[in-house]
Amino acid sequence: MEKHLHIISFDVPYPVDHGGYFDLFYKLVALYQQGIRIHLHCFEHKRPQQPELEQYCAEVQYYPRQCGHKGFSHKLPYIVASRTNAQLEERLLKDSHPILLEGVHCSYLLHDDRFNNRKIILRLHNVEYKYYKQLFRASHSLFRKMYYLNESRLLKQYEKAIANKGLVLAVSDQDTNTYRKEFGAEKVATLPVFLPYTQVSAPEGVGCFCLYHGNLSVIENEQAAIWLMEKVFDDLKVPLVIAGKNPSQKLQRIANNHRNTCLVADPSEQEMQDMIGKAQINILPSFNVTGVKLKLLNALFNGRHCVVNEATVQSTGLESACHIGTNANAFKSLVVQLYRQPFAEEEIRLRNTLLLSTFDNKRNAQRLIQWIF
Repeated sequence: MEKHLHIISFDVPYPVDHGGYFDLFYKLVALYQQGIRIHLHCFEHKRPQQPELEQYCAEVQYYPRQCGHKGFSHKLPYIVASRTNAQLEERLLKDSHPILLEGVHCSYLLHDDRFNNRKIILRLHNVEYKYYKQLFRASHSLFRKMYYLNESRLLKQYEKAIANKGLVLAVSDQDTNTYRKEFGAEKVATLPVFLPYTQVSAPEGVGCFCLYHGNLSVIENEQAAIWLMEKVFDDLKVPLVIAGKNPSQKLQRIANNHRNTCLVADPSEQEMQDMIGKAQINILPSFNVTGVKLKLLNALFNGRHCVVNEATVQSTGLESACHIGTNANAFKSLVVQLYRQPFAEEEIRLRNTLLLSTFDNKRNAQRLIQWIF
């Protein structure tokens, strides 16, 4: 008998040009390969409709996100209130198939009595209230600070209210523990993120620069890039490449003022993967501790040495595959130590053991299907 599943996605999950889309897209592929008939519902804002998704889904529907003042609510977080749609709800009520909600963003249905007897699973991408609290701390704009702080306050109340409305599947043990201890969630488990990598392809030998990569329009990533330039590479004669989407004029100006830094704006996916493989060190400090850092997983599967801080790897189980620095001086020392040190076969073996036991798309898809059906 065919198994049907509705998936509600907070955005159009293709192309996979940002860490947040890896789990969305490769989960679709893995479920399709297990024979699941997927009915995909996407909220649409700046990303166009994608025929590519029809390869993996029985149907794909798109709904406009209610942006600006239309999406604001005094009671609901903006990320939730802007993703409500009556047409979507009517479509879902035409059958009794289970529903997978991709992110707190898509969880409005959990408050709708018409779905009380429906099998609904929430895929948690972050503890969102913590993520927005960290955006508040990182922002320098008064308006943005006010928005992030209010959104964090609303999200904390909201996440507590939905924590026991169904099975919650977090991407990390840390987020699972937060929902269990802080919100009293009784049905919560960890399901690792879905990835495109099936083996470690990190090249042996020595690369020729250090690389920081990420979506540079995200304030936390811009902050990390500036910290590296001003605190770590300020007096090192080692080339630093900063690569990613939508760098601000401020970031470009700072990079231009640092002699050993090169900024690569908006590289293609192929160009980015090429840089990750050619780098001697993938250097990835982070200033928040929620979710899973997809760029770290990309670097561990496809790059040589990884230098991180504690926030990047906390509670991930990936600590043994990384070099961890606690401050700027520790980062400097690690760069000097590793810059000419060949990346060796035993490190690739360690990563294979560590990564492939956790990030196995086929096995994780089968676990998800068992939970749903």
